[in-house]
Amino acid sequence: MSHHSSSTRKTGRPSRVGRVVGWIFIWLILLLLTGWGVMAIWYSNLPYSLRPWAAGGFGALSLFLPILVRPRRRGVIAFLCLFALLVAWWLSIPPSNNRAWQPDVAVLPWATITGNKVTVHRIRNCDYRSETDYTCSYYDRTFDLDKLKSVDGFLVYWGSPLIAHTMLSFGFEGQGQVCFSIETRKEKGEEYSAIKGFFKQYELTYIVADERDVVRLRTNYRKEDVYLYRLKADPALVRTVFLDYLRQVNRLHDRPEWYNALTSNCTTNIRGHTAPYTGKTKLDWRIIVNGFIDEMMYERGTVNTSLPFAELKKRSYINARARLADRDEDFSRRIREGLPGGGR
Repeated sequence: MSHHSSSTRKTGRPSRVGRVVGWIFIWLILLLLTGWGVMAIWYSNLPYSLRPWAAGGFGALSLFLPILVRPRRRGVIAFLCLFALLVAWWLSIPPSNNRAWQPDVAVLPWATITGNKVTVHRIRNCDYRSETDYTCSYYDRTFDLDKLKSVDGFLVYWGSPLIAHTMLSFGFEGQGQVCFSIETRKEKGEEYSAIKGFFKQYELTYIVADERDVVRLRTNYRKEDVYLYRLKADPALVRTVFLDYLRQVNRLHDRPEWYNALTSNCTTNIRGHTAPYTGKTKLDWRIIVNGFIDEMMYERGTVNTSLPFAELKKRSYINARARLADRDEDFSRRIREGLPGGGR
């Protein structure tokens, strides 16, 4: 009888070690959620003078509830209720199209589509004297979808080789290129912060631009390293993706959305426009650490594979050509001279 009772105690309830491990795991989760909550409040739209008190109060209450409330599981439940209220408030913070925007993102593009004709309104073409000194101008252009033949990808490295800015440019036979850069829409005096990018600090914007603007800005003025890859894609697929881009451009013109450095950035949004139509929906760590996304495209056969990858990357570097082309109206053709082809 005593042997049976002893066996029940051993198998019928968690061991002391198991309980300790379980509580360590729970505390780690609580600490992570508390940290996110503190940051969400600190980078919120609350008055700046209130943020330290609100963030500190939330952090202290979150940590003390599981300690002071007994039994302890009730303290955890109380914390989860508090956290749910914070999330509900955070989700209710609306984006806006009405702020004091920096001049380069002040004007939103949009498009009208009539049959095979697409008119893109307010294509940006800034004239730069320096990175921060420029004059923005805009033009409208009507494109014939039957002449949409190609799509190219830009990778822009501004610091760490792990992270790049990605852009797509669509080529129309006899009608030139139109380039899309998915960015944060910054207010006057506002700087980009990777941390702020997680916490509803920037609206999302799709800049539709002349390559003499968005590419030349990065090669000639910011001195960033820019690589241009000709992509392999069927014209029918290119057309579908282009129209998907324009639908999002029109949505953002009518209804703003938040940028998010993890879930809604330049690369994840490109994947959102292409994956439903390409069948290449498999997640890859290089979607997040996107400095290696060209390597992923090479493995998937999306770019020219007739050369070793290292040689392809070397030949896809366009900074020298972009500096020479500068303000030339033939800028797009000149930066593509000698590039390995994409094809189909």
